[in-house]
Amino acid sequence: MALLGCHVSIEGGVWRAIERGDSLGCRAIQIFTKNQLQWMSSPIPLDVAERFYRAWRASGIVEVVSHASYLINLASHDPVLWKRSVEALTYEAQRCLDLGIGLLVFHPGHHGGAGYQVGMEWLERGIQQVLEAIPLGVRLLLEPSAGQGTSVGFVLKDCVELCHRIGYERLGLCLDTCHLFAAGYDFRTPGGYDRLLRSLGDRGTRLVGCWHLNDSKDPKGSRKDRHQRVGIGTIGLAPFQMILSDPRFHAVPAIVEAPPSTVAEDLALLNKLMGLG
Repeated sequence: MALLGCHVSIEGGVWRAIERGDSLGCRAIQIFTKNQLQWMSSPIPLDVAERFYRAWRASGIVEVVSHASYLINLASHDPVLWKRSVEALTYEAQRCLDLGIGLLVFHPGHHGGAGYQVGMEWLERGIQQVLEAIPLGVRLLLEPSAGQGTSVGFVLKDCVELCHRIGYERLGLCLDTCHLFAAGYDFRTPGGYDRLLRSLGDRGTRLVGCWHLNDSKDPKGSRKDRHQRVGIGTIGLAPFQMILSDPRFHAVPAIVEAPPSTVAEDLALLNKLMGLG
């Protein structure tokens, strides 16, 4: 059975995220360990980390995924912004270690006019610096983009090759269904789904450390990152059922990024697709 869950708020204390996810029947959750619109924050006190761990241990949640700040841009050719982004992602990884979280999702960033290849080279340097600074225990998960604006990392082959060069044990992928579809990958049929997985290369599914289950408001290849509720957008329900029923991903978190007002309905629909509803 897939580790289905959703993104939940840490309002009121990071341990509250565990309580919120557990109340929704989640087997996995995704959180920001701090305000995602700030570069840094106060360190996590030991008593807070212990409270988080106790809540997690007492819950039905198997896996917790952290999502890094949206401010981080490792693809930037601006040396000041790039250095600040390396420091910020390193700091986010340390917070994960403090909380016992082993997976940290981050966006590849944007080149800002310097060119796609230049941005990808800066991205690789940044990832290498972060991994040199943090001990084993946190696996970085690169989330391929939709290709909007000057974003890098929307060519899946480039992201796969980057993981192989750095080492898939330390760098994996978080595949967002909306991003993939917007970038031009059509996985709405069994054949298309198989082609998508084959494009991950020889190690294939071992690269995937997390799924983001989002439908799309726009057609395939739109290069627009606009999420829609599952089953309402242009992707349809079939791909979500294929992902959730694929035994290769049963130990991989599958995270719904939906507003709090609708997430319970979306989870119920996905559980129904798994035959649990």
